[in-house]
Amino acid sequence: MKNTELTRRFFDRVAPAEQMLVLFDHLPDVSFFVKDRRGRFMLLNQRGCEYCGINSEEEAIGRTDHDFFPRPRADEYRRDDERVMQSGKAILNRIESAPEDELSPRLVATTKVPLRDVRRRVIGVAGFSRQIQRIQSGSADALAAVIAHLHERFSENISADELADMAGLSVSHFERRFRLAFGASPRQYLIRVRVENAARQLRESDQTITQIGLNCGFYDHAHFSRSFQRLMKTSPSAYRRKQRKR
Repeated sequence: MKNTELTRRFFDRVAPAEQMLVLFDHLPDVSFFVKDRRGRFMLLNQRGCEYCGINSEEEAIGRTDHDFFPRPRADEYRRDDERVMQSGKAILNRIESAPEDELSPRLVATTKVPLRDVRRRVIGVAGFSRQIQRIQSGSADALAAVIAHLHERFSENISADELADMAGLSVSHFERRFRLAFGASPRQYLIRVRVENAARQLRESDQTITQIGLNCGFYDHAHFSRSFQRLMKTSPSAYRRKQRKR
């Protein structure tokens, strides 16, 4: 008897199989989730609930990333899920910012795998994000410092030369490493940070849209509006009106 058959027979006897999933609630730095083909949460552990800003898994079931996260980040999560489901190939230990209320300076290693039914058809995706306390590679450590700098100084004029110096890399090598780790150029990442901070201020303050744009590092109203529209798929004024109706 092959070991794989022995394993299958053992797990066929486990009832209910879901009892093992309780273990994921006892991993404080790991978010575990299962989604269907439409991106709806089918399972979410306690850490995942914390990232979504909810109290229990029941509040997540049937809802999607777009119900919990800013549009740019939710769109990215959905694209990743679709890529995994369409290709049948996993994403393994990719470094990215943690899924918190705003684009987080903390880093996680994310893994996603396709889920198949008994006929081997892909019907969803499962994954986890593990918070990284320290990345062992020197260049990755430097990238973590760069991310923290971008979040702390997002309203300032930050150049690629400055960030590359911080990472101890040439500009071209730094930009390649950054894009590989985060799926965006340093400039694109900075714009995302600025837009998400602007969205928070639109929700929470009564400052004018122009002033909020300047607060967040955009050089004028038009630049802010174009960037916000591109990422959020709505204008700053429409976003504010929608948030205030809630």
